[in-house]
Amino acid sequence: MPTASTTLETEFRNTFAQSAKLYERGSACFPSGVTHDSRFLTPNPVYVERSAGPLKWTPEGHELIDYWMGHGSLILGHGNPAVVAAVQEQVGKGTHWGACHELEIKWAELVKRLVPSAEKVRFTSSGTEATLMALRVARITTGRPKIIKFAGHFHGWHDQLIIASDGPHSESLEYTTPGVPNGLAGDIVIVPPNDVEAVQHSIETHQPAAVIVEATGGHWGQVPIDVPFLRQLRNLTQQHDSLLIMDEVISGFRVHPGGMQAATGITPDLTTMAKILAGGLPGGCLAGRADLMETLAFDNPFGQKMKHPGTYNGNPLSAAAGIAALEQVATGIPCEKACQYAIELRRNLNELFKRKTVDWVAYGVPSLTRICPNYDGPAWDGTDEFRPYHNDFRRLDSPIDRKLTHAFRAALLLGGVDWMGWGGMSSSTHDSSHLEKTILAFDQAIDRLRADGYVE
Repeated sequence: MPTASTTLETEFRNTFAQSAKLYERGSACFPSGVTHDSRFLTPNPVYVERSAGPLKWTPEGHELIDYWMGHGSLILGHGNPAVVAAVQEQVGKGTHWGACHELEIKWAELVKRLVPSAEKVRFTSSGTEATLMALRVARITTGRPKIIKFAGHFHGWHDQLIIASDGPHSESLEYTTPGVPNGLAGDIVIVPPNDVEAVQHSIETHQPAAVIVEATGGHWGQVPIDVPFLRQLRNLTQQHDSLLIMDEVISGFRVHPGGMQAATGITPDLTTMAKILAGGLPGGCLAGRADLMETLAFDNPFGQKMKHPGTYNGNPLSAAAGIAALEQVATGIPCEKACQYAIELRRNLNELFKRKTVDWVAYGVPSLTRICPNYDGPAWDGTDEFRPYHNDFRRLDSPIDRKLTHAFRAALLLGGVDWMGWGGMSSSTHDSSHLEKTILAFDQAIDRLRADGYVE
């Protein structure tokens, strides 16, 4: 891999010169100059000052086709008129009353209508908070301490579930996570994804309070979950009186108005949600069986109430945005548009990679597209069901050279596309014109990477 300053880096610095200056200021305020790990980029991140639909614009005036989509929260695109109007109206009435209000009820009623498992709902401020709550509810209701999670599945950055979120994955599936004590990690059992025998053995051995699963597979579909496996997981947890927690922070309201559970007919005991839930504003929730959610109620039958404050739980501004977004999601049209676009995107990318003779392959689930570089497995079979390396999580969730990763994103940005690492999320506002420009940007990016020796 190139180590000295390259033509690509020079072009990038010149193109995004104002962003580079802002990054200098940001570096004096934030560790590594950023407020989210995935926004870090060398030689510098790009900064954005406005957006609309599937587009956003940098301080330099460059237009970018966006595949971050608010880290997955904007299936309706940037600046959806109904969401904007709802927020504008609400901000004048109040952003935080420190009181109950009708909007939180309307918001929860929409969640209950759309999501099969949602008999009762409790709002949080993020997906991380929702998964943390889910574990505590599971432990109170079952009286058991252990939790099973799958290698490579991400459920937020809190101590209990950050373990084993990233590869490489050894045969022993042993991990160390900076800042997480071994004693705390001891109650988390790591199991390979899509392996029925392994999860059955672990459930029988550990009798866990719950099994938590990222609904579309690790890292929002980097290692897609096999639906038959998901069905068997539901059966196994029921047989052993363990709870099934489905993490739908990404997949909720994206793969289907009712999430992955509605798309597959597999109903978990508890569901965690965020992102699209709040229409692009901060917000998350835990939903599930009414008897389990009673752990949050006063004088509940378990004799133990889970303490749950939270300054911004169900705040009026997020509720207004969430209602406006979910009312549109409920029609099914946004999900259908975003998913169909992604199917066409993946097909066009694979055809491009073949023409350019680059060893990359595109794959994914619903509106989530992934790219696997340096690919040496079975060739793309021409279908959208294709899974690289036969879905081997150790191959798909292995570290990718950091220099290549940064150069790849920088090359795409020069072509007017902001791709989220090696993955991208489509929205209902992406259309054929954006698809054409995206494929051209990938074409040019491959040429730039070849010129600097990043790819052969």
